[in-house]
Formats: sequence, structure tokens, C-alpha cells
Amino acid sequence: MSPPPVKKPRRGRPPGVPEASQSRRNLIRAGLEHLTEKGYSSVGVDEILKTAKVPKGSFYHHFRNKADFGLALIAAYDTYFAGLLDQAFLDEDRSPLERLGLFTMMAEEGMARHGFRRGCLVGNLGQEMGALPDDFRGALMDVLETWQKRTAQLFRDAQARGELSGAHDPDALAEVFWIGWEGAILRAKLELRPDPLRRFTKTFVRLFETQTPK
Repeated sequence: MSPPPVKKPRRGRPPGVPEASQSRRNLIRAGLEHLTEKGYSSVGVDEILKTAKVPKGSFYHHFRNKADFGLALIAAYDTYFAGLLDQAFLDEDRSPLERLGLFTMMAEEGMARHGFRRGCLVGNLGQEMGALPDDFRGALMDVLETWQKRTAQLFRDAQARGELSGAHDPDALAEVFWIGWEGAILRAKLELRPDPLRRFTKTFVRLFETQTPK
């Protein structure tokens, strides 16, 4: 009796990988939705699973626990936000300070789409840091430093173009911007309107831009 024919393995990804990959994307998307609105401590895994329409087993297939999931959300948010910054900051059709304004406008539009109920994941988690795993602190600081470096380079370009006063250290100015911007995001979320974002941006630029004689 001849042996049964051996089935040749199918080319491409192993079975189940696309589905597993999609379930992870759904979990990340649901996690970002909930944590940018409610924060980490007030959202449970079951709530994430319900929104993502993913079984609990899939969650623990991708993440060891909620803390591991939180770190993955920080990384995913950083990737998304870096793309947003690059879209604005690398727009060579605009001057550097116009690019800064473009970023703040894009961020405002993003908040407006959700009725100003969702804020910045990094800012939200930073406010909860006392109740979060210690690993989150380093992850959040790394993200902020990356954003500040991009912004500092934008300010150097603005100084080279004569838009921004050369009396200021671009790195320190970038840090000040993000401290103020995160506060403006929090206030906009509190007031459910864009006014704090607009006031901060307008005041920041006026304080530090090069004053041209009339």
C-alpha cells in the first residue's frame, strides 16, 4: 500500500497570521480610543475586548497583561504622532512657523472629530503616572524627547529663516512648547472646545518670533 501523498505547504504567511494581525490592530485601535478619552486606570481589559470584538484569548496571545498592552499603545501612538509631525514639519511649501501652525491646526481638527473628548495619550498617561507601572515613565519620556527633537529642529530652521529670535535655545524652546501644548490639550478637553489650543499657539509664536520693525 503506497503512503498517502504528502501535502505541500502553502506559500505565503502561515495560517492564522492575517487574522491574528487584524485582531492585534483592532485591540490597539480600541485601546487608543478608550485611553485617549478615559485614561488607563478607568478602562478594563473587558471594555477593550468588547469594542475590539476580540475574544479574551486573543488579547493574552498578543499581550502578557494590561501593562504590556499599555506599553504597546504608547509605541503605536508615537508612530502615529510622528507621522503627524512629519506631515506638518516637513512641508517645504510653508515656512517653519507656518508648519508649526499647520501641526496645531491638524491636532485641533483631530480633537474636533471626537467632540474634544479625546486628548493626547502621552499627556493622559503622564497625569496618571502615580498609579501606573514604573516602565511607563521611561516610555513616556522617550516619546516626549523624540517629539521635542523634531520641534527643536523646526525652531532651528525658523531661526535660520529669521522667523524666530536667535536669542533662544531651540531645545529649551521645544521643551517649553510641549509643556504648554500638553496643558492646552488638557484644557481643550476640559472645556470641550478649541479655544485653549488657539490661544496657546498664538501666544507662543508672538512671544518668541522675531519682531520686525514697523
